[in-house]
Formats: sequence, structure tokens, C-alpha cells
Amino acid sequence: MKHPVFCHQRTVLATVIAAVLHNAAIAEEAAVPTISVTASPLTEAQPAHGSAVDMGTLQRLRPATSDTASLLKNVPGLTLQGSGGVSSLPVIHGLADDRLRIKVDGMDLISACGNHMNPPLSYIDPSNVSAATVFAGITPVSVGGDSIGGTILVDSPAPQFARPGAESLFAGEAGFFYRSNGNAYGDNLKATAASETLSMTFTSSTTEAEDYTAGGDFKTQTYINDVGDRAIAADEVGSSMYKSTNRSLSLAMRNENHLTELKLGMQDIPYQGWTNQRMDMTGNDSTQFNLSHKAQLDWGTLDARAYHERTRHKMQFHDDKLYWYGASAPTSFADSGYPCEVGPSPTGCAAGMPMDTEGNNSGAIVKANIQLSDSDVLRVGGEAQHYRLDDWWDPAGKGMWPDTFWNINNGERDRLALFGEWEAQWSRAWLTQFGIRGERVDMSAGDVQGYNPSYVADATLFNNADRKKTDNNIDVTALARFTPDANRTIEFGYAQKTRSPNLYERYTWSTGGMAMYMINMAGDGNGYVGNLELEPEVAHTISATFNWHDAEQDKWGLKITPYYTYVKDYIDAERCTAGTGACTTANLTATDAFVFLQFVNQSARIYGLDVSGHFPLAENTAYGNFTATGMLSYTHGENDDTNDNLYNMMPLNIKLAVVQQNAGWSNTAEVELVDDKEDVSATRNEVKTEAYGLLHLRSSYTWKQVRFDVGIENVLDKLYSHPLGGVYTGEGATMPPRAGLIPWGVAVPGMGRSIYAGVNVKF
Repeated sequence: MKHPVFCHQRTVLATVIAAVLHNAAIAEEAAVPTISVTASPLTEAQPAHGSAVDMGTLQRLRPATSDTASLLKNVPGLTLQGSGGVSSLPVIHGLADDRLRIKVDGMDLISACGNHMNPPLSYIDPSNVSAATVFAGITPVSVGGDSIGGTILVDSPAPQFARPGAESLFAGEAGFFYRSNGNAYGDNLKATAASETLSMTFTSSTTEAEDYTAGGDFKTQTYINDVGDRAIAADEVGSSMYKSTNRSLSLAMRNENHLTELKLGMQDIPYQGWTNQRMDMTGNDSTQFNLSHKAQLDWGTLDARAYHERTRHKMQFHDDKLYWYGASAPTSFADSGYPCEVGPSPTGCAAGMPMDTEGNNSGAIVKANIQLSDSDVLRVGGEAQHYRLDDWWDPAGKGMWPDTFWNINNGERDRLALFGEWEAQWSRAWLTQFGIRGERVDMSAGDVQGYNPSYVADATLFNNADRKKTDNNIDVTALARFTPDANRTIEFGYAQKTRSPNLYERYTWSTGGMAMYMINMAGDGNGYVGNLELEPEVAHTISATFNWHDAEQDKWGLKITPYYTYVKDYIDAERCTAGTGACTTANLTATDAFVFLQFVNQSARIYGLDVSGHFPLAENTAYGNFTATGMLSYTHGENDDTNDNLYNMMPLNIKLAVVQQNAGWSNTAEVELVDDKEDVSATRNEVKTEAYGLLHLRSSYTWKQVRFDVGIENVLDKLYSHPLGGVYTGEGATMPPRAGLIPWGVAVPGMGRSIYAGVNVKF
């Protein structure tokens, strides 16, 4: 895979940056006024039970990652589940993926893939993120719904307008980064033209990387890939390559206290490898239309939005997962389309497995903040979402012949929601918030079929079943904030939150081993089948945050947050009943192998503790200011029905850092410590991981409109496996699994040493 760094696009970008550095006229910018309620209750900068990621953190992390979810990794209680290079899944207090509500520019995006390769945060590049807020655990009903773990709100920059009296505004920024591990590089460009009332902004970002290397050899042999005979070394993490392009056009108009904006977005991912899935993404094309209107009126604020997203997603074996039984092979998988001829009994090679998905997601939201008095705010709103999904697999031989396999045919998932939330500032010391939310979720799916008669029994059973499901869900949240003095704040509360199953959990139907391996949102290498009898998950959470800080809340602070969640009808998994397809008697007792599972409702409890703080070490010295920061998180989850551990619980982990700031310089030395993962799911044969420690160094310098970033991640080139990274299936034969190339139970290793540099220029 070749990466021409000095291509034409980069040359143009470098020319633009040089011209700006030499002689750029810095245009004055006038952002649209913030529309907010002018009363003492909570502001978006300090939301109840929420954590706003500051702009400094976003800027520091951008050059080191192409994965937007990783911008949130320093939020207490949040970690990341391993996935593709731009598509990791946030985890809040042990709850991930669809158990979180994730909104990008106000849109509820849905992953249209049986492996959830296109999660919501993969649709916005890190360079285009201007604000991110995380609600961990207890979430106000005004930003919650159809989730039990929390809410993540990520937004791109607000539209810019010319300042009053100015005829026009022309502004923008351009940036470029390079990371040594994986030869990753990318660029971003933003340009704005605006008057006092009209604004137009274009953004573009591209990122590309090869396979990354671990901090040492994690396998005993090298594998020769048949496409170009490229050797996959013993320290190379196969199927970790990716390429992604995101572009958007924003048109905005303001008139007095009204702001209307139309955003058009496009994504093109031609490939993204998956280290912990049997397939790779070989195409993800998405288009988005997002129309919003905000108004500040005499009685409060009004916010309305309508959006539509269309996703066309493809999976296949990419280069690292190709293997051959015979001596000959095509020169290029991309040229051949499939790794062998299409037919009922191809010989000499591994059959390809083309998988296609199309998702159409439309939604509308109307909400209002009504100022009842100087100290009371009522938030009310309604939401509607209309989702359609088709998931089909064309025949390609090796048992996949002659018909098209319909995994989900005309899947439907429609939501209607109403909510009300009252927030009251009773005194300088006491603030309360109470909310209730009702949702109706209607789901159904059409008839299905398999590749051939061997799938008839499962298909007939599914087609004859009642597939229309309606869930009526209720969320309730009660929060209180007590501020006895300028140095102490206590928040505590209770929440009941509800999530209905997704389409894959309810409507995937085949117990054939190959088909089950294609349904895996966990990255554990196992196979899954859906369950028409699933009930919604209902979580009951209690939590408190004790916050000690200086009066201005900027010099020092310490937060301690214990939490406890009990989930009724938690959607876990059990070994599927013996007697059908891959569900054999041996499957019920296997301990050192991949297994076949069915989604089921059980009960679960999760509890833990988050601690975070910062403290000045030295101020106003000859070398600037020095600040110590720290974060500790612990999560434990158990299945109350089976007494098994819940899957993918992050063990005790600590981050400690020293930050130096002097004029335009900011330097950080960070130590990351993670304990052994011993509490694993026996049902899934979850792999244990060992404790490790990492050292990271980061530095940035800001001069006028220019920012430079350099850093070294994993300075000591430590070989380690992230506890939530999943099982390694990144190379060789993955269907059937392993084929003797990599032994079962190898965890995906983390990235070894990586040196990065980035520059960003505003003009």
C-alpha cells in the first residue's frame, strides 16, 4: 500500500500555509451570539452531572489521533472499546455502543452494520470538533432517551458572521499532521465567507494509515499475504489500516435573534481494516442533511431540527485476511473483486464473502427552554426518528450459493418521544432538576432467506414468527446540586433509563456458524444470533459527585464520583441451545475456543468509582506554571442471573500528568497505568490481559494564528494489550477462524512508540 506524502494535495496545502505565515491579513471574526436562558440555573459549560471537554484538550489530542472518540479519553469514567482506526466505541461505566446516546451536530446517528463498524463518532473528523460534552450515568431527560449508559454530544464549530458594520468576512484554517507508527498522515481545510447575515463554510479532512506495529512481537511467526507477497511481521497488527475523507458545506442565515443553518455532509471510507473482526470495511459512503433553527424569544429559547442520513456500507476480506490453498493467486484482490471465482464449489482459494448494508435514518426534534421565573426553567420537547435497514450478502461460493442471503430485510425501527424537565434554583445553595420522558419504539422486519436449502429451517421459523414489536419506555431523572460555600459542590441523583434492542439484536436469525460470526458488536471473535423475545433494558442508577475546588474553579479541584447501576432485562448472551446449526453440545462446554451465543435478557449490576483532580505545583516561575493532573477509574460488572462477570469491564486505571505552560508553550508528561484484567466473562471465553504502564510526552506552541504540536506516544515502546481491545483476528484465514495461523486467545496489542507532529494555521 503506497502513501505518496508529497502528492499534489499536500503541496497545495503547504503553499497555503507558507503564504499565510509570510503575510496573512487576520480577519476579525464575529461568531453568532450564544442563545441562552438568562437565569442562574445550570449553563452548558457546567451541566448537571456532565463533563465538558475544554478546547485546550481537544487541540492537544487532535494531531495524535484520527479517531474522534479518543478525544474523550480523559473524561472520568469513559474509556474506549477497540475497533477500526477511526471508529472506536466510547464506553461509559462499562456500557458502550447503542447503550449510549451519541449526537453529532444534534443528529442521532445509527450504526448500519452487523459489526457496528460505522458508529456515530466516525462521521466527524477530530479537526472539525469544537465542543464535546459527556453525561456519565445520570443524564437529564432533555438529552437522554433510548440509552442506559449516558449521552455524548459532539458539535462542529458554530457559523461565523462579519462583525457589525463590516461588509464581509473571509476566514479559514488549514492543517497537516504526520504520525510515524503506521505512516499515518492527513490534512484538514476550512474556509468561510460571510456577511453580517449570511455565512457559508466548507470543510474537508482526509486521513490515511497503514498497519501499525506493536511494542514488540506478539505472535510467533510472520504471515505472507498473497497480494503482492507482502510479509506481515511478528510485531505488525494486521488489518489496522484505514483511509477516510469527510467533507461538509454549511449555509447559515441570522436575523436578529434567529439563526437558521443547513449542513450537508459526505463521508467516503474506501477501506478500514478490523483487527478484532472477521471482516473488514471495504466501503462506507454516507450523505447527511441537517437543517436547524434556533431562536431566542421573550419567554426563552426554541430549537428545531430535521435531518436525514443515508449510509451505504460494504464488508469483505481486505488484503491482510486473504489466504490461498494453492500456489497461484491473483495479483490484486481489488482487481479481482473476489479472491476466487464465483460458483458453488470453487477450488484453490478461500471464498470471499461480500456483505452489503443500506441504512436510511430520518429524524426531527423540537424543544424549548421556557423561562418560568428568574430561578425556574422548564424544558419541553418532542422527537421522532424513522429508520430503515437492509442487510444482504451476495452469493460467492464455498457454501454461499446460489441465492442472496438476507440477514435483515426491510428492518424498521421508529421512535416517538416526549419529555419535560423542570430546573429550579431554590437558593444560592440548592438547585434541583426533575424530568420525565416517554418513548414509543416500533420495530419490525420482513421475510428472510439463506444462501441455499441448508438455511431453510431457520428462515422458516423466523418468517412464521410475529416480528412486529412495540416498546413503551419511561425515563425518570431526579438531580440535586448543593453548594454550601465557594469551595464545595455536591451533586447527587437517581435515574431510570430505558433502551430497546437494536435491529441486529432482535432480528438476526441464522444459527449457521458462518452467519453467526458476522454478527459481532463486541470484538470477541464469537458468533451471535438475535432473539425476537428480547425486552427493553431498564437501568436504575444512583450516583453522587463530591467536588472540592477554589472559588474560581480554575486553579485546583478534586472530584470523587461513586455510582451504582442495576439493569433489569440487561441484554447479555448465553451459549445457544444445542441441536441447530453451529449450536452443538461441544459449544456449551468449550473453554479455549470461540463459541456461538444468543442475545438474551438477564439482570446485571455495575458499580464503580471515578476520581479526578488538578493542583498547581508552581506558579509564575522562570519556566512558567506547573500543574499536576490525575484521574482514577474503577468499574465492576456482574450478571446476577449467572454470577458471571459482564463482558468488557475496564479494570482499575490511573492517569497522572504534569503540565507546564510558559507563554505560548504547553508541555505535558503523562503516565498511564492499567491493572490486570482478571474478572472476565466465562460465557464468552473473554481473554485476560496483563497490567501495563505507558509514558506519553506532548508539546505545543502557539504563535498568533499558528499552532505547532509534537509528541511521542508510548515513549518506551511498551508491548501491551488494552483490556477492551478484543481478540486478534487481523490476518490470515478468519472464515473458518484461525486456520492454524494465530492461536486462539491472542488479545489485540496496543500501538507501539509513535512520534507525531502537526501544524494548524488560521487565516
